[in-house]
Formats: sequence, C-alpha cells, structure tokens
Amino acid sequence: MENNDTLEVIQRIPLDKLRPYPDHPFGVRDDEMMQQTVESIKQFGVLVPGIARPLPDGAFELIAGHRRKQASAVAGLDDLPIIVRDIDRNAATIIMVDSNLQRENILPSEKAKAYKMKLEAIKRQAGRPGKNSAQLGQNFEGKTSRAQIAENSPDSSSQIQRYIRLNELEPELLQLVDEGKIGMTPAVEISYLKPDEQRMLIETIDSEQAT
Repeated sequence: MENNDTLEVIQRIPLDKLRPYPDHPFGVRDDEMMQQTVESIKQFGVLVPGIARPLPDGAFELIAGHRRKQASAVAGLDDLPIIVRDIDRNAATIIMVDSNLQRENILPSEKAKAYKMKLEAIKRQAGRPGKNSAQLGQNFEGKTSRAQIAENSPDSSSQIQRYIRLNELEPELLQLVDEGKIGMTPAVEISYLKPDEQRMLIETIDSEQAT
C-alpha cells in the first residue's frame, strides 16, 4: 500500500534475517504472557505483523515485534510477517518506543531508557545538538519536545521527565526501583546525588539491609 512517499509491503522474513534493535530498552522475558503468546501463535499464527527496516547487507532491523519473534521461534516457526519501512534510525527509534509503551508490566528502568532514546531522536530530527542524559533530565524544555515525547505515551510530560532522571541512578539503585524497594519520588531525588554519594548510599543500604 502507498503511505505518503514510502512504499510499505508485508513480507515473511526468516527469523535469522531479523536483527534486534540496537540498545533495545524493553526486555523479552520468558513469563506467563510469553507462554500465552506462544500458544496463540501455535493456534492462530502471528496476527499482527512486526515492523522492520531494511539494512544494506540484506538483513532487517526489527523495530517492533521482538516478543513476537521470540514467541514464533519457541512455537517452531521459521519466519515472521513484517511491515518493511525504509526509514532512518531516528524515525525507527520513535516507532520502537511508542509501539512498546502500551505493553503491561514495563519496568521503570525500561521506560527510563526508552524515553531518553525517544527524546534524543526527536532532538536529532530537529537538528539540535545531542545532550547527555543529565541535561536531558534537567532541561526538558520546549513545547514541541514536550508534546512530541508525550505523543502515543501513557505518561504525562512531567512524569516522562521523572523517568528520564532515573538514567542518572547507579545500576544497583535502579534495580531497587525496578524491584519496588525504592519509590519513584525518592528515586528521582537520589538521582541528583553525585555518583560517589550514590555509592555511599548503596553501601549504607547493604549494611543496614533496608531502604
């Protein structure tokens, strides 16, 4: 079908030709939902195509459909129906993030990385110089950026800013946020501590065995 100036086609792409999206922030977990997806694919096949973009070497970079690819492999299939879109990395990043945010059981760390990736892609599209993650959290300014990053997202722009701040946490603290042992508000406050101060906090938590 014709979509603006881009010709989109659905192809059945072999699973070994589908490469995962670089730094894909959303984990593919072997949980109960995955098992349900596997059983559904065994019974009905893959009902919703994935999205991928062609690579110069003939392979495809998977934008949306990482869980479907894994479930298809477990179900014994060799390929996956794919909507092929010839788009650049920035557009692909935005689609990748938006297509996954509607999932259930997304970890705070996954949202943190995903929103950061989307904001960086939006800034590159606008021709603005890239910013490091700390600046992204502190200088979440501009009506256009706020509106764009909140598009197709279940969270408000202010909540997205809070998620982006989580990228400044030390890995051990971010894991505690994922485990629900540190709440969102204190986690954001802790993110403004220097790395050595955060490590001191980690040592204190370990020694006291409490948060």
